[in-house]
Amino acid sequence: MLLVLVFGLAASPAQAERVKDLGTFQGLRVNQLTGYGIVVGLAGTGDDNLEYATLGVRGVANRFGLALPPGLNPATRNAAAVMVTAELPAFAKPGQRIDVTVSALGQARSLRGGTLVLAPLIGADGQIYAMAQGNLAVGGLGVEGIDGSTTTVNIPSVGRIAGGATVERAVVTGFENSPYLSFNLDQADLTTAMRVADAINAEFGDGMAMADDGVSIRIAAPASPQQRVMMMSAIENIAVTPAEAAARVIVNARTGTVVINGAVRISPAAVSHGTLTVRVEEDPLVVQPEPFSRRAETAIEEDSTIEIDNPPVGASIARGASLSEIVESINALGAAPSDLVAILEALKQAGALTAELVII
Repeated sequence: MLLVLVFGLAASPAQAERVKDLGTFQGLRVNQLTGYGIVVGLAGTGDDNLEYATLGVRGVANRFGLALPPGLNPATRNAAAVMVTAELPAFAKPGQRIDVTVSALGQARSLRGGTLVLAPLIGADGQIYAMAQGNLAVGGLGVEGIDGSTTTVNIPSVGRIAGGATVERAVVTGFENSPYLSFNLDQADLTTAMRVADAINAEFGDGMAMADDGVSIRIAAPASPQQRVMMMSAIENIAVTPAEAAARVIVNARTGTVVINGAVRISPAAVSHGTLTVRVEEDPLVVQPEPFSRRAETAIEEDSTIEIDNPPVGASIARGASLSEIVESINALGAAPSDLVAILEALKQAGALTAELVII
């Protein structure tokens, strides 16, 4: 069944792709935000006396001018210390809203029914880019009985707030003032980079784009921001046929899954694969005593038969065999997925497999 699945991955002609599906413009990226906060309103499933939560509740109280006595630890069974994470998309402007994920930091059993108190979200540069607050939507469920038995469904200690953060600061992309634009491919490939540059030059004129390396294509940009946006939009929709992927065989040694891409070719080779079968049969014989014998007893005489069957099976692979021919040849051997891994490794060691063998 596995080999049939691999056969279904036979090579097909490369299809034209939009440039926007091959990569992104430099600077137009998401930015990770993180923050610390307190979730309140829990039904006794909070952090109890966890110091993080205690200090957080004190901070919330002090923010509104309420000073708690120094020696008094507020009861926090209904509150929990949490980490708040979010992704700030490119071109996000102040006032826009983004989703946030809230995860318990301590021993809170569930965040169901909780409300996140206003928490700042900070970027990698230490600046506040958003403020988060709102009611949590928790998909998990935790139930605890009086006798201590518990049942948990999914993860009740993680929740999400749709549109729970408001953007307070925009990220400076820098592409407005740069003398050129840089388009970066998701996968490094010199041929694809040259094809993208040639397609841009064919659309806007020679000399507009050039490939700096296998990832980046440098594009001369107009001075006007509006013209830059129009150019970027047009470039994203240019159709380009990417280069064929390098020949690669991916082997998952733990599960026996093997994926072969269509660029794999093989040199002349002969493969012999034998399946060892050991068969043991037991045929015990019951021996009865002689008639009128006083001391004789019924006995069992063991009779075992052992057969070993190891028929050699061979297959040959012609020069430049394609993916379908490789699969047909290995199918003829009756190889199991684990045997297929061994055969491919042996072909690679013999120098007959023209592909990168990746074992994960």
